[in-house]
Amino acid sequence: MAEISVYIITYNEADKIADAVKSVLWADEVIVADSHSSDQTAEIAASLGARVVQLDFEGFGKLRNDAIAACTHEWIFSVDADERCTPQAAEEIRRIITDQTSADAWYVPRKNWFMGRWIKHCGWYPDYRQPQLFRKGALSFEQADQVHERYHVHGSIGHMQTPIWQFPFKNMAQALDKANRYSTLGVDRLETRGVSASMGKAVLRGLWSFFRIYILKLGLLDGWAGFVIAFSNLEGVFYRYAKLCERKQRWDEPPGRE
Repeated sequence: MAEISVYIITYNEADKIADAVKSVLWADEVIVADSHSSDQTAEIAASLGARVVQLDFEGFGKLRNDAIAACTHEWIFSVDADERCTPQAAEEIRRIITDQTSADAWYVPRKNWFMGRWIKHCGWYPDYRQPQLFRKGALSFEQADQVHERYHVHGSIGHMQTPIWQFPFKNMAQALDKANRYSTLGVDRLETRGVSASMGKAVLRGLWSFFRIYILKLGLLDGWAGFVIAFSNLEGVFYRYAKLCERKQRWDEPPGRE
């Protein structure tokens, strides 16, 4: 019978990791790929039966490849600390991995809960981010990618029907923190692509991001939650380009003192 490993990448996720691990204890192996958390993430995961491996963070692409390498079974299922595998999704996964004719990699739909409601628009449902269920060897990531890691599928692709749940932000502070962290990580990628930098471009890119999510992706139908999601994306995109501008123009201290 086919066996499956689950990996969860973490850094200071003590408030989320227990629920994430509990949701996948049906698997044959649960690995928490931790990047030297300073809180109790590793201890909590280990107490629930997960195998904790410590991996240096050198970008999400390399981190995911290293986490995959730590898995020992034929099939691999990836969840993040803010995601929960429902019993219904687990049942569909079991059917897939026991079917000899199954595709090699599967996109998994996600339902996002934010500001007291399920988000149905904003591009957040079904919110496929990358194949999360795959045979070992069927998925690899770009080693150099710091954030929004690119991936390559080596084989056939399927789409699961049953969603897992995601709780992306516990509060507004976490939304702001993610916009800040991801904008910083995204600067290297922009620079590698040779993107030019200006504050005007930062403003225009940020406004376009808001318009795309709030209007084109119907975020306005998600009420204030949709507005916050769109505005958070505006901030993340704006600061990504502003930080690139800062790096290229080197805004040093003034040459003299008054």
